[in-house]
Amino acid sequence: MPAIYLIRHGKASPEADDYDELSTTGYEQSRLVGAELAQRGLKVGPVVTGSLRRQRQTAATALEEAGFDASASVDERWNEYDHVSMLERYDIGEGTVQQRLDACLHAWTSDPADGDHSWTVFRDRVVAALGDLASGLERGQTALVFTSGGVISAAYSFLLDMPPASFVAMNRVVVNASISKIAHGRGGTQALSLNDHAHLERGGPTLLTYR
Repeated sequence: MPAIYLIRHGKASPEADDYDELSTTGYEQSRLVGAELAQRGLKVGPVVTGSLRRQRQTAATALEEAGFDASASVDERWNEYDHVSMLERYDIGEGTVQQRLDACLHAWTSDPADGDHSWTVFRDRVVAALGDLASGLERGQTALVFTSGGVISAAYSFLLDMPPASFVAMNRVVVNASISKIAHGRGGTQALSLNDHAHLERGGPTLLTYR
């Protein structure tokens, strides 16, 4: 049965001038996810990333570590929502960055008039990207998608028919460089596992990060 791995990018650089850059920790996480992929004996099909630098850097590092003879194509539909502009768009007030982001996401998912930046538009383009990828898979192939936590959470909230509040809850806990597995077959496209990060635990608690 064809499968799709949604792999979250490694830790970015929130303290740096350019957030969209893997940190040292992010590169180590990417190496570990590549080593994990190599052990799974996959018949690798399409490899896709969004256009964000942290996604592409994760893909390149993981593919090299895994020793896969594959290159990643870019599909911007796998890009993350813009959390910086979202924090600016919604006047949330005090709290930690995580508390403010959660409040922004709740406001976003319940806002019907956010135009091209709406939750519905974001979710629908993720679902479309997933559908296009799944429909082109051959028997036994596994597609690798290097993407972001919000994208993964949107895909799973759709597959599991969950309300927007569940998207926010999942988005909070998707670990950097985790693997989420989706199967595609006669019964449709189904979620098999979410947020597998055992490969990171071997490197110690400092490799379990969320941003």
